[in-house]
Parts: sequence; structure tokens; C-alpha cells
Amino acid sequence: MHPAYILHARPYRETSLLLEAFTRDHGRIGVIARGVRGTKGQALRAVLQPFQPLLLAWGGRGDLMRMTGAEPAGAALALEGSALLSAFYLNELVLRLLPRGEAQIALFWRYAECLGLLAEGAHAPGWELRRFERDLLAAAGYALELETEADSGRALDSEVRYRFDPVSGPYQVRDAPVPGTISGAALLALGEDRVPDAVGLRELRRLMRDVLRHHLGGRELRSWQVLADLSVAARSAGGEGGQD
Repeated sequence: MHPAYILHARPYRETSLLLEAFTRDHGRIGVIARGVRGTKGQALRAVLQPFQPLLLAWGGRGDLMRMTGAEPAGAALALEGSALLSAFYLNELVLRLLPRGEAQIALFWRYAECLGLLAEGAHAPGWELRRFERDLLAAAGYALELETEADSGRALDSEVRYRFDPVSGPYQVRDAPVPGTISGAALLALGEDRVPDAVGLRELRRLMRDVLRHHLGGRELRSWQVLADLSVAARSAGGEGGQD
């Protein structure tokens, strides 16, 4: 059996579920869990939930395989509120950016770590999401250039602002401040795994959205709209928005 998490589940035929799972040894896979929506499968179905560490077994070949066993590999994570929404965002990222059947052992453990930090009430949840986005892009073959300028090859300067191309990387902005640029300090912080200041964190959020949108062919993630709607509602109620 293999360590795994369920990313998404939907009904399949009368009594089964079609699952998308993120596994340690085989990356993202699709499996059919037969009979789990019937009376006899209720206990097993309760285990096949997002954010529950699992040991999963399956058989067959192709894009959809048959689940042959599943059991808990630990306690389900206690996620609620903005942390729960952020965790679903992680799942959508993995589903949309990772192809099936490619082992991603390091990213699997980063995913588990990020879920754990969110469940524990991470001091800077937005920063944890930026770190995971960075690592996911690298695992998917879209690693960000966070050390040198794309055209000159010079080391990034923390005092300089840059225009960031999703493919080639940062280009120094030599004119007056240009909307949509990002500070070298924020880029270096992401590359060196250091928490940036609040302004840098906001800039990184915008940057990662632009990069992800590019690699998604211009499409939006559903989580972005959900989080945006909740942020608007929270501000209207005098509260704080979600940490996306």
C-alpha cells in the first residue's frame, strides 16, 4: 500500500466513486472505488476524504485503475475556515498542474507539510501557499528564475524592481515605477525561502497568480473566485479576508 491523499471525489455509476489521488510513489492517479456508496461501503467511504492521510492500494492499468484497499495512515487534519479553503486550493493546484502517473516524492511531502502547517494555524498562511506554488511549478517543469536577471544574467538586486516573464524570468525596470512589477527583495525572499515583508508578500501573491494563469493557458482557478468572494464578504462584515 502507498501513502496517499484524496484530492477529489465524485460519484461514479450507482455505488462507486471516481477518485483523484496524490500518491507518494506514483504522483497523481485516477482510481475507481467500487461499492463505497452502498450500505456495506460506508465505513470505507468515510476514510476516502480529502486531507486524511491514507495508505492506498490499486490494480490495473491506464488512466483509471481499480482501488483494492484503503486505510487511514494517521488522524484526519482538523481544517476549518480560511485554512480549509487554502487546503482545497492546494488540491486544485495539484489537479490542474500535475499530469497523472509521474512520481513526485518531494512534492508529496511538501504537500503534507503544507497541510499540517495550515491545520496548526500557520503564522503566515499566505507565505506557505506561495512556497507550495513555487515548489509545485518546479515539479511540473516550470521552475521560476529567482536568482538572476533573464537578459543580463546579473544577480537580482533587492533594491531594483523587475518585470517578471512567466517563462524567462525577471527583467529590470529602468524607467519610472511600472504597475505590475515586483521588487528584487520579494523575488530573492521567495528564492531563499525567507518570509518577505507584507508588501513583498502581496507582490508575490500577484506574481504567482500571473505565472499560474499563464501555465493554465489563461484559465482561472475556481479557488481564486471563491476566496475573492469570501474576502469581499469579510470586508463588508468588518472582518479579514481569506489567506490565498
